[in-house]
Amino acid sequence: MAADKLQIKQTILDGVQYGIKNVVPLILMVILYVVTIWIPWLNVGTTVGLYKSVIKIGRGEVINPVDIFAKENWQNLGDFFLLMGLMSIGITAACMFVFIPGIILSFAWSFALYFFIDKGLSPTKALKVSYKVTDGEKWTIFWIMLIVCVLGGIVCGLFAGLATIKYVGWLFAILCFAAYLITFAVLLAVDGVMYKYFSEKADKIFADKIGCCCKEEPKAPEAPVAPAAPEAPAE
Repeated sequence: MAADKLQIKQTILDGVQYGIKNVVPLILMVILYVVTIWIPWLNVGTTVGLYKSVIKIGRGEVINPVDIFAKENWQNLGDFFLLMGLMSIGITAACMFVFIPGIILSFAWSFALYFFIDKGLSPTKALKVSYKVTDGEKWTIFWIMLIVCVLGGIVCGLFAGLATIKYVGWLFAILCFAAYLITFAVLLAVDGVMYKYFSEKADKIFADKIGCCCKEEPKAPEAPVAPAAPEAPAE
């Protein structure tokens, strides 16, 4: 999804499409995560794995539930904890000013973890990039998340109300649970779709700057190899 501004309608449509496509593997992944979340250190890597899966969903890829146990999820955990700490301290401090600055900052930094995991940025640079690319688009992020939550809540509430009907209530109860799972999957997919947009936006913003945040610096060309001296003719 390439656009000058984040599009509410297209983002939600893409999120619905990708979320439904990944609803089964995503639910299996969440089950694996919940089962193992009590295991120290393992739960840190699985948390990183969940964030990576959201990035893949936003790109339209189908995820594998066991990817949360991938070995590379345990790399750079020191920087991961540092980034989480900086975000918590910053947002908490901002909330002291009648909560509004904290809410704004939470939207501004909402994609920092994705930039850190996907682009390999340092904690401070991930925060700066997330803040930069969301500038002027925080209200759009807010409306996208609000619309998805409200629509999902309406559908779940409708099925929950119909679940009280005698004899067929069990069917609507199942539909209510299914709607909740789909809404959960769509919310994660929408987050991934928004990150995909902001990742492409970051590439454009920083493309002409030294130390580009999203691309590897070009390698220096190798020195040409001198041609071998011709062999002397045999006598």
